[in-house]
Amino acid sequence: MNTQYTTEEPVKDNKFIIYQIMVRLFGNQNTTNKHYGTRDENGVGKFNDITDKALSEIKALGTSHVWYTGVIEHATMTDYSAYNIKPDDPDIVKGIAGSPYAIKDYYDVDPDLAVDVKNRMTEFVALIRRTHQHQLKVIIDFVPNHVARTYNSDAKPTGVVDFGTNDDKTKAFSPQNDFYYIPGQPFVVPAGTNAGGEAFTSPLKDNRFDENPAKATGNDVFSATPSLNDWSETIKLNYGVDYQDHRKTYFDPVPPVWEKMRDILVFWAKKDVDGFRCDMAEMVPVEFWNWVIPAVKKVNPNIIFIAEAYNPQEYQKYFTTGQFDFLYDKVGLYDGLKRLIRDEPNGHVKDITYVWSQESRGFSSRMVRFLENHDEERIASAGFAGNPWLAKPAMVVAATLSSGPVMIYFGQEVGEPGKGNEGFGGEDNRTTIFDYWGVPEHQKWMNNGRFDGGGLSENQQNLRAFYQKLLTTVASNRVIREGKFYELAHLPEFSHKQYAYLRFTDKQRVLVIANFDRNQDLNTRIHLPQELLQTLQVSDKKSVIFKNLLTGGSFFITDIQAGIPVHVLPSDAWLLEF
Repeated sequence: MNTQYTTEEPVKDNKFIIYQIMVRLFGNQNTTNKHYGTRDENGVGKFNDITDKALSEIKALGTSHVWYTGVIEHATMTDYSAYNIKPDDPDIVKGIAGSPYAIKDYYDVDPDLAVDVKNRMTEFVALIRRTHQHQLKVIIDFVPNHVARTYNSDAKPTGVVDFGTNDDKTKAFSPQNDFYYIPGQPFVVPAGTNAGGEAFTSPLKDNRFDENPAKATGNDVFSATPSLNDWSETIKLNYGVDYQDHRKTYFDPVPPVWEKMRDILVFWAKKDVDGFRCDMAEMVPVEFWNWVIPAVKKVNPNIIFIAEAYNPQEYQKYFTTGQFDFLYDKVGLYDGLKRLIRDEPNGHVKDITYVWSQESRGFSSRMVRFLENHDEERIASAGFAGNPWLAKPAMVVAATLSSGPVMIYFGQEVGEPGKGNEGFGGEDNRTTIFDYWGVPEHQKWMNNGRFDGGGLSENQQNLRAFYQKLLTTVASNRVIREGKFYELAHLPEFSHKQYAYLRFTDKQRVLVIANFDRNQDLNTRIHLPQELLQTLQVSDKKSVIFKNLLTGGSFFITDIQAGIPVHVLPSDAWLLEF
């Protein structure tokens, strides 16, 4: 078979479906949505809001894994001192609720998410158990690169020593230090900081934070005066790399941070989580992953590690040396599909070809494909597509191009536009991760905790039905899970906005046709190459029945040699099984 149009990689069935939930937002029924609103004004979702009914509906979408985002305790402007939780200085917190990626205590969960704050861990463990009862697996975030400036574990197990406790703060770098320091210089709160907005008051809000010497920020800024645009609310952890001396490494003996992080991962593995999505995994030395992932898998051999990774040149290394199970496919497939969805001048299906033929060749079944997550613009936002249906062909491609995982973000399936100036999040086409907020279109599906879609428009119900049909199909279809791939290139009447490929096994075939063109129908006949017809053993069949897996419609043709008639509308896609 012509290897120009296919790959030699053995197909591995990794077709699981991840549904990402920002727990703080998911169950919140409050519709106030006040700019810089407090927890009590704008409301907050709880672990207990993710009910059996919610989980059964998530499962019905085709979901196999739920990624609970924002579980571990992070810095916040909300005062929980009544529960013996040390208050955070608001001058180094972004948003009243705070970023879930500024971890304050790796051994605890966010008190916002508990009905009974004192029993917050019990409520999360109950959610894990409840999720498992619905045959769904649990993924949580692991944030290895940085912590909140106010990191303080009040829930750590006996014998655990907090980060920085034994550091020699006179040294900018020491292999034995947990942090990086700027000796002789106190930290300066970034210019432009206005903690919690104009109306927010706190005895600690004074544009000062006592940190002397200053520590380097999470995004590798070695300065006592970082910008507000830096990850100024976080401090970078030291994995034994001296960034200011040509990135010299000191991995023997094993740095203290490595051992602390291993213990944290084991702690959560023993809570029966099924996987970790590892934040900014490339900002931590790959040697650490090589050391820690096998150690955690000794506790649970089935636990999975997903790396948030953005450098295609490093992908192979993070699989081989790093021992990761899966990586994000953001820079390749997501970015290419986004250009096509947005009808950008440089949008071209050759970007899809490049992904499978070069960028992820050999490991495509280990790349997590998606069109939304908490970092990216909402499809339905004004800044992305506006109309969520314009992403239909891209979602079909993301879900079927390989046998790897596919992910959606809560609200994506009902066209949530991420509209509103929430506070620190601002009007940025995203659903905020920094603020207390209600997510309006998602709330219509939630329907006051009924999780029955009762508030959705007909258009939204149809959109959710499309996602459900697509995801349940790819989750159950053996061809899409296990089939080989063949690109149908250089098809007549196909433009640079139209794309087709075949997924096939010895017994079944699925033809995928995606029309990204917003204006032009794709009305043509697809002639399969002769070598492919022989491989598929359909060249001499008198009639071949084609079933559209997305619509349920079917047709048959008496001579496949004469071509397969297709008529795909603008911004639409077909899945034809034959």
